[in-house]
Amino acid sequence: MAPFSKKNKSKKSFPVKVTTMDAELEFHVEWKATGRDLFDLVCRTIGLREMWYFGLQFIDSKGYVAWLKMEKKVQHQDIPKESPVPFLFLAKFFPEDVEEELVQEVTWHLFFLQVKESILSMDIYCPAEASVLLASYSMQAKYGDSEEATGKPGDLQSENLLPQRVIDQYQMTPEMWEEKIKVWYGDHRNMSREEAELEYLKVAQDRLEMYGANYFPISNKKESELWLGVTALGLNIYEKENRLLPKITFPWSEIKNISFSDKKFTIKPIEKSSPDFIFYSSKLRTNKLILELCIGNHDLFMRRRKPDSMEIQQMKVQAREERTRKQIEREKFAKMKQMYEISFREKEELHRRLLQVADEARLAQDALRQSEKTIELLAEKAKVAEEEALLLTQKAAEAEMEMQRIRISAIKTEEEKMLMEQKAREAEMIARQMVEDSERRAQEADRLKEELIKARLAEKVARDRLSTITDTSDFSAILLSAQCTGSSYRTQSTYRVPSSAYSGCIQPISLPVVTEEDLCGSGNAVEGDTGSELITARDMEDLSLEIEREKVEYQERSRSLQDQLNNLKSEIETLKLEDRQTSMDRLHEQLSLNGESKFVTLDKIRAGTTRARVAFFEEL
Repeated sequence: MAPFSKKNKSKKSFPVKVTTMDAELEFHVEWKATGRDLFDLVCRTIGLREMWYFGLQFIDSKGYVAWLKMEKKVQHQDIPKESPVPFLFLAKFFPEDVEEELVQEVTWHLFFLQVKESILSMDIYCPAEASVLLASYSMQAKYGDSEEATGKPGDLQSENLLPQRVIDQYQMTPEMWEEKIKVWYGDHRNMSREEAELEYLKVAQDRLEMYGANYFPISNKKESELWLGVTALGLNIYEKENRLLPKITFPWSEIKNISFSDKKFTIKPIEKSSPDFIFYSSKLRTNKLILELCIGNHDLFMRRRKPDSMEIQQMKVQAREERTRKQIEREKFAKMKQMYEISFREKEELHRRLLQVADEARLAQDALRQSEKTIELLAEKAKVAEEEALLLTQKAAEAEMEMQRIRISAIKTEEEKMLMEQKAREAEMIARQMVEDSERRAQEADRLKEELIKARLAEKVARDRLSTITDTSDFSAILLSAQCTGSSYRTQSTYRVPSSAYSGCIQPISLPVVTEEDLCGSGNAVEGDTGSELITARDMEDLSLEIEREKVEYQERSRSLQDQLNNLKSEIETLKLEDRQTSMDRLHEQLSLNGESKFVTLDKIRAGTTRARVAFFEEL
């Protein structure tokens, strides 16, 4: 059964689903609710007060884009026949200057998400170098100063950061694009999410020609095919093949009345001598949408040139106070973070010194063990030498006794006597050789004894050195400092050399993980009883001076940014695939070569009278 049958109409409410840029909201709305009722419900839900920029968009029964009318009942409009009824909550009108006009952070965020989506979906043309810059701001808005985004190569490949058109037009791998983005991303350190989103919008506003424009196909009296661009500053006329560079513009300040009849659109200028500006659109529904956007942009244009209402003044004051408070908190957090980093570096230095001392102790232990082994080996060798010397002495004595016995029992005969003398001489030679061996062994034993004495002296020196290392006051101070530093950050581990240090083992050291909450406290500790005094007159004066200084430096920063963009463009120029360049790319390249920029072009085409511009339009 259809969701809007008669049976359903008897119910008191119907379901709707509103999709914002970062959420999906579902409501049950009364059957007689107006567009204003539903729109206000959505704004209250997301906390939006600058609601005049936004609207509820849907696709009507004919497939055209339409905006929900505020004063008309929802059910009396050509909404989709679905349940729940789908709507998109989008920015319908754009400010002239995002930094000056947008007040709430939620407003910045919604504009940021919508512009980003339009760039990535290629509804807004963005050159490669500007795409890289905007991607870096997008990363800063999402990750802040987190190391998560600058970790291993390839971590950003899952992020949708660049338009597919840019990726396809260059012979660059995802890692190469990632490297270019990270270079810019590193320059945004300490920038808050709100600041990064605002910078993103400022770059898009100042450098992207299609930003903030709604395009519609039109024709003039000569039936030339043209584009009409409805913007916050006025109406732009573009040639069919060029939506970047407008040929003519009609500021809202020169327009008195706007109306259409069937396919004919008539705009009456304030200049009395100027004829009406007339163009044609092929579809009646498109004319209704053009008129709706023209009226809304014209009303906002005139509203900006009047004193702010009390509501807007109050919002701006609250926003300034909130930004001042957050700036003070960020500065306080940055100072505490810096103190923590200094302390952490000192702790790392203490840790390094402790490891160094432990290494020295381990080396001393190894030298001591080596000395002990050498002493044992030398003692063994000395004992063997002594035993060999004693054995040789005994053999020498036995030989001497044998020689004496031979002499006493000499043979009477001369032959026997000569033989005995020969044997005696041989025995004497053997004995003399044994005596020499005995003396050599004795000398070796003496040498080994001397080496044993030297080894024992080396052992004593090693023990004294180890005792000096472990008992020194510097070592104790290092241990005490490490324990004090650890306890000041509420860690459960301390720097302590275990009782088994002489075995070469060092206990692992746990380093603290400090979060923003740990540094800033629970909130009460920061504000305490003086929370109302955080924002002083001095703080407001400093903030005002900072704003003035930023305005003075804006042109210099803009030139520097342009130089950086040009450098990036020249770096990747050699990797460009010419056969994949679109007509938009060629047009943008030509504008760059001619030194044309978005606002320079608008200033040029505003020159002259309205009458002359209308005549020029008729001749297109």
